[in-house]
Amino acid sequence: MRFHTRKWVKPEDLNPNQSLFGGRLLQWIDEEAALYAIIQLENTHIVTKFISEINFISSPKQGDIIEIGIVATKFGTTSLTLRCEVRNKMDHQQILTIDRLVFVNLNKEGMPTPHGKTAITFVADRLLR
Repeated sequence: MRFHTRKWVKPEDLNPNQSLFGGRLLQWIDEEAALYAIIQLENTHIVTKFISEINFISSPKQGDIIEIGIVATKFGTTSLTLRCEVRNKMDHQQILTIDRLVFVNLNKEGMPTPHGKTAITFVADRLLR
């Protein structure tokens, strides 16, 4: 799993317990996963269809730097399934895991459409085509 996105936990990200608000973390994850799906499917018209059980393992505090890891686990006809892990950048303590985030590829009319992808590709490789 590659960890690309890093976030710094700031005062505005905290809940009343002075730890990272879970909703803020889920917002960051959904955005990062959507960007990952857009890049993999080469289409800006995608939607989040499903997020499986969310396992909160530890609570980041103000000042922590966290990183979000995403990996594609399944390419469906119109969908892409991802797995996510969030960890503390400094000590690699696990913060959260999500086994399945499913995104659906849409056409310009907003209808599910086949994407034709079967494996992870990298932008650098696509540019060589």
